[in-house]
Amino acid sequence: MVFASDVGFYEILYLPERFDIIASLSFNVTKASSIRCLVTAGPTREWLDPVRFLSNPSTGKMGFAVADAARERGWEVDLISGPVTLEVKSGVRQTFVETADEMLAACLDIFASCDFMIMAAAVCDHKPALVAKSKLKKGEMSTILELEQTPDILTELGRRKASGQNLVGFAAETNDCLSNGERKLREKNLDWIVVNDVSLPECGFASDFNEVTLLGRNGEIVPIDLSPKLEVARILLERIDS
Repeated sequence: MVFASDVGFYEILYLPERFDIIASLSFNVTKASSIRCLVTAGPTREWLDPVRFLSNPSTGKMGFAVADAARERGWEVDLISGPVTLEVKSGVRQTFVETADEMLAACLDIFASCDFMIMAAAVCDHKPALVAKSKLKKGEMSTILELEQTPDILTELGRRKASGQNLVGFAAETNDCLSNGERKLREKNLDWIVVNDVSLPECGFASDFNEVTLLGRNGEIVPIDLSPKLEVARILLERIDS
């Protein structure tokens, strides 16, 4: 379009494709920002007495990588973390917990409003039936220590999961990895499970790398070769959000 004025001629370029691009970007940003993702990370601790606890070697690196990858996608992210030394990136809401009961309670507080729940925490399976108020002596440990199961967070969330919610579990295994993962996927009503063999070199709890297999409830099997944990997290989110 060309028009004239008393100072010269002007041309207005109408580029509809530019408006389409802007509209598409605006829609994608709005869609991404409306997605809420709950991530758990790190270990839990179950105290025996004031100086001892049951736990595991989890550092939280995989869960924190998932939270970072979710923020990269523009999602609203809540990270519920056990005791770790990692720092969360800007934009991620973090809640600190210590025990399995505390982690379950924190998850249930926001679970109903989340679209994706990615449970990467290594939760203790057992806790002492009684916590001693004073330090147990060596001779008392074998006679006093009695364990009971902690709440199964994945099972509890799987029972409550509504249509449209996506629940993803992690299974750290050392043998029969895929068969154990398939059983957990089915029994806990998961949409996906991330199976990793923690006995493999460079794939342990403290490693910056991981090698996993994604199993889906519809029979999907997606191997992810040894990669930095952030890259594994990106592939995971791309797959479950496709």
